[in-house]
Amino acid sequence: MRVTHLSYAYAKKTALDNVSFQVDRGSCSILLGPNGAGKSTLFSLVTRLYVASEGTIEVNGKNLRRSTYKALAKLGVVFQQTTLDMDMTVIQNLRYHSALHGLSRKQARIRIEQELLRQRMFDRRHEKIRQLNGGHRRRVEIARALLHQPSVLLLDEPTVGLDIASRQSMVEHIHQLATQDNLAVLWATHLIDEVDDSDQLIVLHQGRVLADGWVTELLHDYNADNVSELFQQLTMLEQAA
Repeated sequence: MRVTHLSYAYAKKTALDNVSFQVDRGSCSILLGPNGAGKSTLFSLVTRLYVASEGTIEVNGKNLRRSTYKALAKLGVVFQQTTLDMDMTVIQNLRYHSALHGLSRKQARIRIEQELLRQRMFDRRHEKIRQLNGGHRRRVEIARALLHQPSVLLLDEPTVGLDIASRQSMVEHIHQLATQDNLAVLWATHLIDEVDDSDQLIVLHQGRVLADGWVTELLHDYNADNVSELFQQLTMLEQAA
């Protein structure tokens, strides 16, 4: 996925200012920024909930503005707020989503079983969503996002409300998926401890990209001992500019 010179404003308030970056397949890219940095606005633009006023977004080589359907068909999304139907069972939610993506009943049955087994949720397939804890609901949402075998997986603050153990499990699981499925993963978070040394890091602050590169390279370039120190350096430089 490639984002180039993307800008967006709410009335006179700039939410994103000339944002550019690329997310490659087989790796996790962490979009790190505090609340209000523009992360959710960016996701709304990539998922076409909003229309960009300036700049371009390409998904798997397809321009989102000119080839909207083909671009969106390659996206899998896990939003910050759950969008599962709480009164439907796990399998009912996934069947409904499969139908939206045009999967046949046979295809849906195969893909649902595959993803639920991989997410370790197959034994809970007949339980209603409201009976599941937060971590299990997230696993269902990940299964749903992968049913149509996308090339790009977007996760907007996916660990919100999870305990420490569940958060760590989620981080490890998504990294495994990126490698196994050759996915381009864009993970938005404000939590520094969710950044792994193997990740690409995109630091977003007040709507602008302050840094973009592999974590180890950025730490070296800015002579920082860890991501927290790196983030502090970058934001201080931005405020001083």
